[in-house]
Amino acid sequence: MHLQKVKPISPALMEEVGMTWHTDPDGQPYVADEIVQVTEAETEAYYTAANELYDMYVEAAQYVIDHDLFLELDIPFNLADQIRRSWDNDDRHLYGRFDFAGGVDGLPIKLIEFNADTPTSLFETAVVQWALLKANGMDEAAQFNTVYDSIRNNFRRLLTGEDEPENFDRYYNFQNILFSSIRNQPEDERTVRFLQQMASDAGFQTDFCYMDEVGFLEEEGIFNPSQTRFDYWFKLYPWEDIALQTDGINGILNDITRNTDTVILNPAYTLLFQSKGIMKVLYDLFPNSPYLLETRTEPLRGKKQVAKKMFGREGANTIIYDAAGSILKEQPGEYDRYRTIYQEFATYPKDAQERSYQAGVFFAWEGCGLGFRRGGEILDNLSKFVAHRVV
Repeated sequence: MHLQKVKPISPALMEEVGMTWHTDPDGQPYVADEIVQVTEAETEAYYTAANELYDMYVEAAQYVIDHDLFLELDIPFNLADQIRRSWDNDDRHLYGRFDFAGGVDGLPIKLIEFNADTPTSLFETAVVQWALLKANGMDEAAQFNTVYDSIRNNFRRLLTGEDEPENFDRYYNFQNILFSSIRNQPEDERTVRFLQQMASDAGFQTDFCYMDEVGFLEEEGIFNPSQTRFDYWFKLYPWEDIALQTDGINGILNDITRNTDTVILNPAYTLLFQSKGIMKVLYDLFPNSPYLLETRTEPLRGKKQVAKKMFGREGANTIIYDAAGSILKEQPGEYDRYRTIYQEFATYPKDAQERSYQAGVFFAWEGCGLGFRRGGEILDNLSKFVAHRVV
């Protein structure tokens, strides 16, 4: 790893721009005071990998739908209708984030997972790492980072479709978008308000309210507390959690998407991408892809491997096994209710302190931004965000 020490952005400035989660529970800064130096060739390789993998995900999702493999991906039966409807309607996937091992230090790029439904680290990738270069007198453009423009243009594609997003004014007819996050979750709220800013910049009328303030009418649509009806609703709340709610919200959303023109972002079909079970489908369909690791629903024979839940976050419920099946490392968690997949172990690039680096590449129509997470072999909720610079 080629690292460069930099002067960190002060907590006060972080607070000023709305990033209140700048310090982790362990008391350490969340954003590292080092940056990863990458080459143009390495960023181009990340860009290509994200684009090619997204096309493969689309083909794999179609395969799952055609063969009714929802249960194999641990997707609740009560979401199947919404998934099919959003897929058939070609609802726009706004953005997602691929997590990769490798890509620097001579290691090949390998897909770890695709955070397609509710990806975070958006503000850090789009703004904070750019500001870090600027604050240190470096060329802030020396990054693989077009996140803001790419997502803004994807908002415009909600109306322009395959036409150029610059032609948005030809299609716009006072469309509006409501943005929502869970109350008392600062990182989620800042992410959602950042997306709202992009949508407003794209030309939409927008509003924000917390999830508990949103109104739902099965025959009419989705409303804010002022009783304004919205054409689109972006919620930073996982679809798999919506399926488990006992208040009937999933059925209400199903009726709304069936009876009205309301579109939910990210659409329900992104749960197909989010499920780690689809990586088995990908490997079955594209076994010779250089980006894919062998992935099965039963332990791999004679290989070092990682066991993880089909829906799990921040390394929870992850186990690393050696080739003989002995546990090397284990991270407990709260996702035991989900099925397990087994993925061939991939080597992360490491620094002199043996800290692992995982690349996150955002995707919005195309690969659009790179950032790194740093931690142990299992990257958990204490992982640090590490910016990059193209040299």
